[in-house]
Formats: sequence, structure tokens, C-alpha cells
Amino acid sequence: MSNSIGTTSTFGKWMALTAALLGWLFDGLEMGLFPLTARSALLDLGVAEPDIANWLGVITAFFLVGAATGGVLFGWLGDRIGRVQAMMLSVLTYALVSGLGGFATSATQIGVLRFIAALGMGGEWSLGVALINEIWPARSRALLAGLIGAAANVGYLVIALVGRSLVQHIPETRGLLSNMGLSSSWVDYLVNDHNHGWRLLMMCGAVPALLTFFIRIFVPESQRWESERARGATSHWANRDLVGVLIGAAAACGFITLFTHDVPWYTQLAAVLTGLVVVTLGYLWPVMLYLKRAEAVANERSGERSGAGNQILRRMLLAASLSGVALLGTWGTIQQAAPWSGSLPDAPPTASSQTQIWSAIGAIVGTMLAALTADWLGRRITYTLLCLGSLAIIPALFMTSTSFGFQFLLLSFLAGGITASFYGWLPLYLPELFPTRVRATGQGFGFNFGRVLAAIGVLQLGNLRALVHPQGWGLGEVCSLLSLIYILGMVLIWFAPETKGRPLPE
Repeated sequence: MSNSIGTTSTFGKWMALTAALLGWLFDGLEMGLFPLTARSALLDLGVAEPDIANWLGVITAFFLVGAATGGVLFGWLGDRIGRVQAMMLSVLTYALVSGLGGFATSATQIGVLRFIAALGMGGEWSLGVALINEIWPARSRALLAGLIGAAANVGYLVIALVGRSLVQHIPETRGLLSNMGLSSSWVDYLVNDHNHGWRLLMMCGAVPALLTFFIRIFVPESQRWESERARGATSHWANRDLVGVLIGAAAACGFITLFTHDVPWYTQLAAVLTGLVVVTLGYLWPVMLYLKRAEAVANERSGERSGAGNQILRRMLLAASLSGVALLGTWGTIQQAAPWSGSLPDAPPTASSQTQIWSAIGAIVGTMLAALTADWLGRRITYTLLCLGSLAIIPALFMTSTSFGFQFLLLSFLAGGITASFYGWLPLYLPELFPTRVRATGQGFGFNFGRVLAAIGVLQLGNLRALVHPQGWGLGEVCSLLSLIYILGMVLIWFAPETKGRPLPE
């Protein structure tokens, strides 16, 4: 392998792509795991039926904040020690901790484990996107971005199929476990008619740990990153800067915890706004100090002030806002569809998994089309069209579905495809905003900070439902109301640079 930029061998490129696609597939599996098992798990752990919705919101919020923190933390690590080593650590983190969720004895334990697992999941996204974009040629970027989004939704689909099969074949699964030598008490613990095998599904989350061996052996490091390291650019990162990330994560967890207590809405609002400021500054802190050190050295050499650091920070905030619109739309609305489907008339026991299957298939198609469309029409116009489509399909799904059937599943397919299309657009656009030396951190912050905004939206679902309850509004009306966030996205995108046809910044 040559030391020049962009000369990774063909074998190395395909191995890196294979590892990244498997990583994103397992990311999707991880994201789809809890919505599928949440109700059975929480009931099995003693949570009362009326409290399930609140616990679901809180645990989902912790998961999103964990992913946001992991995106910054592992992105920082990827820019400092290399994409491949950091990716291996991120996959190992979410695989092992996710598997431990199968042994949880309380809802609180599930929340903590989901937070830690999400650290690795958020990091893997940003590292894989940076690595693939840096070692594959520019002409392949749109197709690769579509594959990134599609792979995650394949994982989402796989876990839904596994979950559906498990619910339909509980006696056979129990027999298989018994034949493997497990005692009857262990079989009852893992799978029974009451818990629907949620523990066994959670343990499936440990499977990606095997991917770390593949990464370690076959995946080459980014030549672009190695070039930056050779000229000393990576030396400006410092461990002590991570204290800002820890403070930001603590602030986010703090306002989530506040939602578990009965406090007035205005107290919650003040805590969220204050916490959001602290989280933003905390997550940006390592980058700000890195840029300050790097620019000081560059200015000393050139005798001029470049101002590039300010542009990077502005782009990070803009990327976070664009990602936040997409993520808030997904987690505040479409992610509610699978649990909600079980409450519709004529819904079978497999309603949640069926809804997730149709939505995931739509998402696989949508992410591929979005990336290719962005390469054809341009980044900004495509994002605008995705916002318009999402603004239309979400009310169509939630406001016209009066029973579980083909019409509902078809709308789930369309809603999944349109709203998930952003996840084919984002891995194409975000790497084009940042130079190599901060690409993993920049896009890690840009994409994953949106998860904090999504967490706030998920937490506010309960308040919104309480607010509109006197008008007789339910979840469908609230989700339709939240879809208005896409209007903001249609405005913000025109403040972003158009990068179609431009090379990645060095």
C-alpha cells in the first residue's frame, strides 16, 4: 500500500466497505431492537401499563443522548488515533453492552445499558462514513451514501423479522434452547408466552462483537488521515479537552432525568433550554480547543490569520440543525408507529413487527434514491424535497389509519421510505463540509447532536399529548403536529453550501 493519498488497494477498499456496511447494519439492528421489545420488556420488569409510554420516552431519550455523546467522543478518537482503531472500539462497546440488556432486572438498568450501547453506535456511524468517503473515489460517493442508509435499515428489517418469527414460534424456540442443554429455568427466563422472548432478542445485540476481529485483520487505515498524522495535524488533540463532552453529556442526562419527576412544564422547559446550551458548548469544546491550537501553529508559520476554524464551527452547528430536523421527525413520529400499531382495531400480536418490516423496506429504497437524487439535482434541492414529502406523509399515516390492514402497512412503507431518505442524504453531504483533520469529529457532532434535539422531542410527546387532550387529540394528531419541524428544515438548507461536484476538503 502506497503512502500517498488515495492509493488504498482495491482489496482494502472492499474490506473497508464490507466492515462499514456490516457496522451500519448492526447499528440499524440496535436501533430497531428496543422499539420492538419495549412493551414486553417493561411489562415483564414490573412497569405498570399506564407508565409504559413515559418509560419508553425516557429510555429512548437516554439512547439518543448516548448516541450523540458517542458521535463526538469516538469521532474525536478517530481523528486522533485513526478511523480503524476507533471503529473497532466503538463496535465492541455497543455490541457487548447491548447484549447485557438481556440480563436487565429493572427499567432503569435498561436505560443505563441503552445509553452506554448508544455511545458505540453513534461513534461507528461517524467513523465509518469518514473512512469510506476518504478511501473511495469521489464518483462513488452518492452510491456509497445510499448504501450506508440502506444498510442500517436492512438491520432494522432483520431484527423485525427475527422478532416476528420468535413471537410466532415460541414453543419451537423453547424446544431448541432445551435441546442445546439449557435448564428449564433458563429457558423460562429467556422465552415464554408472557415476555415474548425479549431477553433473547436483546442478547442478539452482542453478535456484532465478532465484527471487531474482521476490522482488526482486514480493514486498512485512511490514507488521508495518515497523511494528516504525518504532518502533525493530529497532535493538536488533547485528552483533557474531553471534560467538555462529559459535562455536556451530564447536562443532557440531567434534563432527561427531570422528566421522570412530576414538575411543572415551565421548569422542564427552562431545564431543557439551559441544558441545551451546556450540551452544545460541551460537545464543541474539544473541537474549539483543537482549532485554536492548530490555527496558532498555522498562523505562526504563515504570519496570517486564516479564520478557517470559525467556518468549521459554523458548519458543525448548521449540520447539527439539518440532522436534528431529520432525527426529530423520525424519532418523534415514525418511530412511534410500531408501538402505536398494536392499539389499532384488528391489530394482530405481530402488528409492531409487521409495521417495522414494511417501514424498513421503504427506508431501504428511500435512502438509496435520496443519495442518487442528491447527486443528480444537488444537495439543497433534494433536502427540500425530502422535507416536503415528510411533511405530507406523516399526517397521512397517523390521521387516516383507522384500522390495521393493507392500507396502514402501505402508508408505513411510504412513510418509512420518505422520512428515512435523509439517512442516505446525510452521509453524502456531511463529509463534504469538513476537512480531513476534523472530518470524523465534525460530522460526528453534526449528525449525532441532532439526536439530542430528537431526545427533547421524544420527551415532549407526553407534554404535547397532555396539552391537546382537552381537544380530544391523540398520538396521531401530536405526531402530525411535530411534522411541522420539516418547515424549519426547508428554510435552513438554503443557508448551507451547495457541494455537488466538489472534491472532499483536504
